[in-house]
Amino acid sequence: MTTPPMSESTADEPTPDARRDPTPASTPAERLAAALARGDASTRLQSAMTAGSRPDASYVDALVEHCAVEPDFFVRDMLTWALTRHDPDLTVERVVHELSSPVAQARSQALHTLSKIGDARAWPAITPALLHDADDEVARAAWRTAAGLVPPDEHERAALAEELATELGRGERSRRRSLSRALAMLDEAAEPVLARVAATSGLDARTHALATTHLIAHPDADFDDALAEARRLVALGAAPAAPDAPDAPDGQASTDPD
Repeated sequence: MTTPPMSESTADEPTPDARRDPTPASTPAERLAAALARGDASTRLQSAMTAGSRPDASYVDALVEHCAVEPDFFVRDMLTWALTRHDPDLTVERVVHELSSPVAQARSQALHTLSKIGDARAWPAITPALLHDADDEVARAAWRTAAGLVPPDEHERAALAEELATELGRGERSRRRSLSRALAMLDEAAEPVLARVAATSGLDARTHALATTHLIAHPDADFDDALAEARRLVALGAAPAAPDAPDAPDGQASTDPD
């Protein structure tokens, strides 16, 4: 998100709505929490923006807690931005705690926030349970966050690719697109996994693996175009064979479907 301009107000100053409150909160953090509870989305947006423009350690709990319940997408994104403006030593552990919440929005927004903070200390918290969460929004956020935080170690990256590949071929277009983008972030670590799936799995997973391989080879390609190309290759019987297949014809083990 583009950093918003500095506001003339501060989170220490009550909003106009708060000034009308006969029993205003007494501390800056309490005033922020009260402002985030207002019915007007523009007030909540301004309050989150102000909290990020003038970071204060006491704001972190209110920002994190409101992520779980905020109904407006733009306000949620501003809450995440505000958290990225605070010291990771204050935010990472607090946000990671939300990953075990029973509320799906709390988990998905926490994952989104961790992806924006980009602190490697959050990596161990991205568990298989999150990568295979029953809620699509949580799973998609987990894939993106994991692909961004995974250490550079080739074994860690390959293990993540194997874990993500079990989701190939499942769900609707947006879910498949998110998974392909996450696997493409792993680049070379994902290629042998995708080649094996394309050679040995069912039609849906095979097609999805080929489309993802196309995106790795052509980073600017559109997912729908990659999917169309994958379907063409499957129809022609031109999908690559698994790298260890003894009778694979020359060129069939390539991970580039083009």
